[in-house]
Amino acid sequence: MLLELEHVTKQYEAPDGSAKVRVLRDVSIQVRQGESIAVIGPSGSGKSTLLNIMGTLDRPSSGTVRLKGCDLSDLSERELSKLRSRDIGFVFQLHHLLPQCTVLENVLLPTLPAGDVQGSGSVAQRAESLLRRVGLGSHLQHRPGQLSGGECQRAAVVRALINSPELLLADEPTGSLDRATSEILAELLVEINREERVGLIVVTHSMELASRMERLFLLQDGMLNTLESK
Repeated sequence: MLLELEHVTKQYEAPDGSAKVRVLRDVSIQVRQGESIAVIGPSGSGKSTLLNIMGTLDRPSSGTVRLKGCDLSDLSERELSKLRSRDIGFVFQLHHLLPQCTVLENVLLPTLPAGDVQGSGSVAQRAESLLRRVGLGSHLQHRPGQLSGGECQRAAVVRALINSPELLLADEPTGSLDRATSEILAELLVEINREERVGLIVVTHSMELASRMERLFLLQDGMLNTLESK
């Protein structure tokens, strides 16, 4: 089992401090290696909070989160940071590419904490190979401002994959794209899930993207329920 959440609850204090707002209620889910999952739900239902907890960017108020059998509550913030850089890739609605860096430099940024030498060795070869695979082989030295929105998102996907993570988390990855570009990115995510055997969890409002995943969940009123499995 790649990822397990057991009876996870998340709550925050209200802005005025008068009460606690419960965002997630007793959420349990198991994700197998190489599986693809979509989570849909209305705005404000806690989808991004759930994804942040899965990606160790946030901690639950109660409950257990395990990645490859490791209870994440036992890890320090420094240990969680190392785990994120090694095992988890993130794709967001906005690509967050650094405008002053080339596409290749942006993709290689997650490798720097591990001490890799930028532009050399197997990591750079993997970056160039992945960029060619997503149709950006001729854009290695371009900066984000010279790319379309869809091209920037494809570069962001490659950046998320550069450290060969076992889990890829995508938060509204097609939310800022037109329909045609969204379909291209959706197909790319599915291909990567199958070929790289990376576990894929997508939070989305797009039923077209969600329908491409193996399992579909609805998050509503803080509770996660299965809608369908393929």
